[in-house]
Amino acid sequence: MPGLAGKVAFITGAARGQGRAEAVKLASDGANIIAVDLCDQIASVPYPLATADDLAETVKLVEDTGARIVARQADVRDQDALASAVQTGVDEFGRLDIVVANAGIAPMQSGADGWRDVIDVNLTGVHHTVEVAKGALIATGEGGSIVLTSSVVGLVGMGSDDPGAIGYVAAKHGIVGLMRLYANLLAPHSIRVNSVHPAGVDTPMINNEATRQWLGSIAEKSPQDMGNALPVQVLQPEDIANAVAWLVSDAARYVTGVALPVDAGSVNKR
Repeated sequence: MPGLAGKVAFITGAARGQGRAEAVKLASDGANIIAVDLCDQIASVPYPLATADDLAETVKLVEDTGARIVARQADVRDQDALASAVQTGVDEFGRLDIVVANAGIAPMQSGADGWRDVIDVNLTGVHHTVEVAKGALIATGEGGSIVLTSSVVGLVGMGSDDPGAIGYVAAKHGIVGLMRLYANLLAPHSIRVNSVHPAGVDTPMINNEATRQWLGSIAEKSPQDMGNALPVQVLQPEDIANAVAWLVSDAARYVTGVALPVDAGSVNKR
């Protein structure tokens, strides 16, 4: 029997990239999925965000594993809309066991709007995600697991002086604070809270012209080494999904309050 049989996982940013890989992986391990994504554009983001068609593809891939899925379009900046999406899933499946706060944007070279949007999505959105889900996790009476998606730049000070990039680093560092506090607040309910810190992952957030241009500008302005220790340039979404699957499984039942790099040794180089 799959290790997550009978469990229900709520995943934000599930329409593509890491969120989709996590949805498919946890479904393959036996979980039913509540999937949320904005499926709309944010003006400060210089690359195309996920669409309703992307979310529909995630639904198909999850259903192909034999799992069930409830998918809704919702903005993590809108706590009421996010709460409604979670409640729809809980009404359908009867419980909630796992939360993966994955939704994020990278408006690195955007100005003040980029700063505000990246803080709102990548930090406040993560706070909203935990807040709307924690009651359902507690209600099962069986504990649970929350994983917050940060970044290697949530552990080290890499980046540029662009407002969007500064906001990105600040938000990803802020996630560590949220994780550590929620790990203590929810421990009496046997709910574990951890964060994952990927290096560059081959997703549309990284693999686009705007982000490549930003990375090139860093190389021109300063000698910052943005590379990994292991001889791999980028990770795959499935690499992060595998780490998340371990964190939410019983194999990690006593792991909480941990900031886990999944980064091919990038942080260790700093």
